Amino acid sequence: MKHTFLFTLLIALGAQQIAKAQDNRRVVVTGVPFLMISADARASGLGDQGIATKADAFSQQWNPAKYVFSEAQQGVALSYTPYLREIADDINLAQLTYFNRFNERSSVSASLRYFGLGGVELRETAAQVPREVEPNEFALDVSYALRLSDMFSMAVTGRYIRSDLKIPSDISDASAANTFAADISMFYQGEEQVYKEFNGRWRAGASISNIGPKIKYDDAGSENFLPTNFKAGVGFDFILDAANTIGIFAEFNKLLVPTPPKLETDENGNLTQESQDALIDYNNTNEFSGIFSSWGDAPDGFSEELKEFTWALGAEYWYENSFALRVGYFNEAEDKGYRKYLTIGAGFKYSSITIDASYLFSTSPVQNPLEGTLRFGLTFNINSGAYYEY
Repeated sequence: MKHTFLFTLLIALGAQQIAKAQDNRRVVVTGVPFLMISADARASGLGDQGIATKADAFSQQWNPAKYVFSEAQQGVALSYTPYLREIADDINLAQLTYFNRFNERSSVSASLRYFGLGGVELRETAAQVPREVEPNEFALDVSYALRLSDMFSMAVTGRYIRSDLKIPSDISDASAANTFAADISMFYQGEEQVYKEFNGRWRAGASISNIGPKIKYDDAGSENFLPTNFKAGVGFDFILDAANTIGIFAEFNKLLVPTPPKLETDENGNLTQESQDALIDYNNTNEFSGIFSSWGDAPDGFSEELKEFTWALGAEYWYENSFALRVGYFNEAEDKGYRKYLTIGAGFKYSSITIDASYLFSTSPVQNPLEGTLRFGLTFNINSGAYYEY
């Protein structure tokens, strides 16, 4: 589909987010937000969480430290996520992931994430012959994970990010924006414990992702913070018998990006000098100092800072490690974006192949761009069962 005004619409939506960030709601806005979209159908069925779930081939996006607990030696995974389906049919997010647990204690992994906005027709008048461009963004990751003890591991990730969204013109540079980022993640998986009515296993994880310099789209514009994000989660498996397992999970997230300042206007509707100075200070904030200041810089104090945490709950049922049902819920405060949605999902595993699907139902008045969208994932585990995890 050729959508003449779609790209303008996306820019307008971004401007709308910035405007919201300047009123009492103060939504935290970042560059390259596609990095925060869940491209994993399994995690998407659990309310977009994967920091403390069992290791799978899609762990690269959530917590690559999990790979050293994988029972398969290698794996390849491909996912596909349609986006904004009610506006266009050619905006998609795709991800390709590979991991290799090459010994008991170490693993390497990599992924390519591509966000394509489809064909966009550019014209200044209705009669003008349009010029078509295809804006896109992608990120390339490489990770190394090390098992530091029987139950604990850590991983580091390097990421190259390229964002080619700028509309070319005769008077401005249309080169893509580029930057680099890094992640640090950790994972804990306990031994299987015997309880009175069932066996159980605890898992926990945490990570800080997208640590890196700001991204700038043009020489005249301001720099944008990367979506540096802190995640922490916990999970517990109820192992009812050899055929039935139920996992429950909880996860918290917080953007480690400074909160926009409270802006006030004078009687003429112009920003006061104090607000102008605050906005300049905000734009000049260093990306690394912003990570630390983001924990306590909300203008309305601790109560607003708490609103910047999102949380998700999820449950997953496996029957004979062959069929899975999933449900999850994601919550974000109204003042900080108002994303609230219920997710469901299913998984089918046969031999070394796993197919996952998920669906999202928005429970917020704000329409979700993934509402009414089926997300799919396909995994090929190579040398499955090469490792045994107690």
